Amino acid sequence: MSSLLVRPAAPDEKGTVINVTPASAGWEYVGFRVHKLAKGERLEASTNHQEVCLVLLTGRANVASGEHSFEDIGERMDIFEQIPPYAVYLPNDVSYQVEATTDLELAVCAAPGHGNHSPRLIAPDNIKQSTRGQGTNTRHVHDILPEGEPADSLLVVEVFTPAGNWSSYPPHKHDVDNLPQETRLEETYYHRINPAQGFAFQRVYTDDRSLDETMAIENGCCVLVPKGYHPVGAAHGYSLYYLNVMAGPKRAWQFHNDPDHEWMMES
Repeated sequence: MSSLLVRPAAPDEKGTVINVTPASAGWEYVGFRVHKLAKGERLEASTNHQEVCLVLLTGRANVASGEHSFEDIGERMDIFEQIPPYAVYLPNDVSYQVEATTDLELAVCAAPGHGNHSPRLIAPDNIKQSTRGQGTNTRHVHDILPEGEPADSLLVVEVFTPAGNWSSYPPHKHDVDNLPQETRLEETYYHRINPAQGFAFQRVYTDDRSLDETMAIENGCCVLVPKGYHPVGAAHGYSLYYLNVMAGPKRAWQFHNDPDHEWMMES
């Protein structure tokens, strides 16, 4: 069994189905949870020492933190509608409440916070949409919390990869603190697949192959990327979605392509 593959569990009393902490992942920065709440259920929590980006993967909710309240937000009822989500940014050391006004799938993206920013709504109109690659390397990107938007540590993005296509490709890495060439960023990939019985593959490997794991990804799985290159392939007939959370000592996304495969960029 892969040490980097986190499979979904049955929901606990808070609806948690995925729970990645720095301690469980064996790293320093990124935390990631997924909660599934039925209509009317509530999640109450504190950000503690981490800033948080709440991403409404599907469904609608009321979100409140102190005097900040965002009522009945959410529009996407199915991830594969492929419209940008609603999200809420929260700084460290605040409490918050989420009440599901429909059935809700909620991602909680976390990384160290330093109290520099206030709670805010990230609406679909605030999210840049783009398409990267060409041919069977085409994928569609929603920048939920990119480095150009205020945060202390977090970077959050979601990617839609058409059936049969490759993504995070050519393989790239970001595990060396060496600006401006590269930044060291831990990363999680939360995968959803359509139709849900499908699968995809992800490989995580380093130049010296001291880390080299290839995983069969099923719907709802989360992959940890502590270091190394990390390409993804979607099987024929099955569209792939993933939500990325990244954080490290510097809040910048600078990556290094695998030299063996960088020739593809030339064409």
